Amino acid sequence: MRGTPDRFLPRLFWLTLAAAILISLWRGLPDFSGDLANLGHTDKSEPRAVTARGDLAADEKATIELFERSRGSVVYITTQAEVQDYWSRNVFTVPRGTGSGFIWDDDGHVVTNYHVIENASEATVKLADGRSYRAALVGASPGHDIAVLKIGVGFKRPQPIPLGESHNLKVGQKVYAIGNPFGLDWTLTTGIVSALDRALTEENGANIEHLIQTDAAINPGNSGGPLLDSAGRLIGINTAIYSPSGANAGIGLAVPVDTVNRVVPQLISHGQYLRPSLGIAVDDNLNQRLADYLKIEGVVILRVSPDSAAANAGLKGATLTRDGGIIPGDIILAVDGKPVEGVGKLLARLDDYKVGDVVQLKVRRGDRERVVAVALQPGV
Repeated sequence: MRGTPDRFLPRLFWLTLAAAILISLWRGLPDFSGDLANLGHTDKSEPRAVTARGDLAADEKATIELFERSRGSVVYITTQAEVQDYWSRNVFTVPRGTGSGFIWDDDGHVVTNYHVIENASEATVKLADGRSYRAALVGASPGHDIAVLKIGVGFKRPQPIPLGESHNLKVGQKVYAIGNPFGLDWTLTTGIVSALDRALTEENGANIEHLIQTDAAINPGNSGGPLLDSAGRLIGINTAIYSPSGANAGIGLAVPVDTVNRVVPQLISHGQYLRPSLGIAVDDNLNQRLADYLKIEGVVILRVSPDSAAANAGLKGATLTRDGGIIPGDIILAVDGKPVEGVGKLLARLDDYKVGDVVQLKVRRGDRERVVAVALQPGV
């Protein structure tokens, strides 16, 4: 029989020692079997005592009261669109989207954003108490992103939302947004006025001026909902967000209530907004090319309508040559001292006035500049 090689002796020693230590530790362990069997069973079976909170802070009470007072004036809008089956040619209705709105008056008019109901064939308005109504479109102004719907509320009419002002807003004052983001109905978010007099250029080239910028969380579905001040008054319509991702990034934009209060009554009365107009023809794309060619910032008048406000003021349109060239007539440079860089800016400047107001136009004809007074007329 061979003997154990010398190199295995140290390994055998250490294995034996480790086994002895483990046996010793195992024999010395306490017995928890009884404690484990009773684990979770104590005499303290009553709920823990609640710590008294005390009164809510004054600003919390004010916010709760504002929401409870305003909630009934805010509505949830769902829209549907008609689509045609390619093979059967049958037309059927599919859900299109959701948005927010608010009660404008006792006649059942509801104000929202135009883009909430754009291209929709049907709209349903749901009230805070759960009642739903088919809505009819009364009028819309795409240039302001405002639309008016109407519902037939026979009883328990919701209160119209109180109106405020936007021309005297201050950066830093508190604001409150109520709406239906992502379909989560009647959601309140808070923030401050972050900036004023922002501008937003629409896809059609129109400018929406004097927008309110806020950091109150505004997401898809908030569109058309009210932006309120700390008194619960309407100061704007939540209309857009600036976000690379499409969700709230702390920059929301609202159409100011001063614009809303000027546009909505006309939509209710006429079905459309009659813009203050000069009675001239302009074109944004052509104007950009002409402005680059002439090296100016202004609006080239292409044509002056006969018997219009511009014609009565002596303004002159462009002349078309036989070879298709254009000889500029008058070029509008400013309105009441405020420069106009393009067609969208000119329309936005005029929109600050009412029909019948007289504006001072700074115009250029050839190498000569002059100021012309023009009384604004109604236009579409």
